[in-house]
Amino acid sequence: MQKLTTQTSWIARAQTVLPAAGFGNFDPGIIISHGQGSHVWDEDGNEFIDYLIGSGPMLLGHGHPEVMEAVLEQLPKGMTFFANNAKGIELAEAIVDAVPCCEQVRFVASGGEADMYAIRLARAYTGRDKILKFEGGYHGMSAEAQMSLAPAAQVNFPQAVPDSAGIPQGVADQMLIAPYNDLTAVENLLAEHTDVAAIIVEPLQRIIPAQPGYLQGLRDLCTKHHVLLIFDEIVTGFRLAYGGAQERYGVVPDICTLGKIIGGGFPLAALGASSDIMAHFDKSIVGSDKWLMQLGTLSGNPVASAAGLKTMEVLRRDGAYDQLRATGKALQDMQIKSLNDAGIAHQICGDETLFDVFFTNSQCRDYRSARHDNPKINEIYNTALRKKGIFKSPGKLYPSLAITQEDLDKTRDAVQAAVTSIAAC
Repeated sequence: MQKLTTQTSWIARAQTVLPAAGFGNFDPGIIISHGQGSHVWDEDGNEFIDYLIGSGPMLLGHGHPEVMEAVLEQLPKGMTFFANNAKGIELAEAIVDAVPCCEQVRFVASGGEADMYAIRLARAYTGRDKILKFEGGYHGMSAEAQMSLAPAAQVNFPQAVPDSAGIPQGVADQMLIAPYNDLTAVENLLAEHTDVAAIIVEPLQRIIPAQPGYLQGLRDLCTKHHVLLIFDEIVTGFRLAYGGAQERYGVVPDICTLGKIIGGGFPLAALGASSDIMAHFDKSIVGSDKWLMQLGTLSGNPVASAAGLKTMEVLRRDGAYDQLRATGKALQDMQIKSLNDAGIAHQICGDETLFDVFFTNSQCRDYRSARHDNPKINEIYNTALRKKGIFKSPGKLYPSLAITQEDLDKTRDAVQAAVTSIAAC
């Protein structure tokens, strides 16, 4: 009888106690034991260069010594209080200083929670109910966010398609769906529907870049129609630039949501806006009818705040974003060269700080066009990369500041092997 490996044993245990044998996030066939710097190890001791980095938050890498020091300094002082604490207030100040649209912030525990409250805040402020989102846009797990996230069927816009069971039809009735990067579609919807509270958008939709002028066009349309613009910056905040997409693209929304990096690897997120909009969290200002109730056991957690503060301090240092972009550019270039040399049709889609490959000749401009001509090729490519010690999502690659030249050299070899695997099929 074959002896079970440590990883196989853990997978078997997970199959008993976890639906679909996982946490719902990532491939349940790999069990991560630990991470350090730019690498992670599975329970069998296999080592990988980490381009998943916890789905984005570990921008400095795992176990960054200064972040660890900040966390260890906070731990003996208290892990959570359900009350204001100095670290949380300091983090709020740092966010307000960095992010153009934020005069005030409110903390929550997850990005999805932040997006849910941002939508509710827009409704409270405007007195309107409908929300416009973009097909393929990801905004967490709320009922509104689960509309047309990854619809299998292509229905006519602006019909909303629920991506999950358990969502009432009434939610779909309050959602308008538009194609990303199409200002005309948005303009027509806002002209037809006068009860739209907000447009919620990822400035970089998953990995699909906004076309030149698109985000400013949304800003202008929202101003014209008295609709709030929400930037979901859970991913792009402190990644595209220190001030996020707002700094990178020079477009300021009314509300933004932040997560991942601001918690330094711990569960923490926030939403922010002008003090006028954020007043709806203060019953003494807006009264009970317009007050938006919000509380959370771990909101503003001091350990997460300490980790986020130190992470942001490191990111403010000279050259941090130049290094991140140089790493991303090197990763893009090595894949472009290998795929071009092999004559394999592809497009690099995204930003240097977050991107991936689509195996297609078509331009990737929205949910319906950003796809592989043959998904099997992508499966072969990513499977080969994993076998060569590259840990990434099948649809995203996150560079980090922990990536070294040795990592890049090993990744180049892995890419070449993966391209050879495709060519052999």
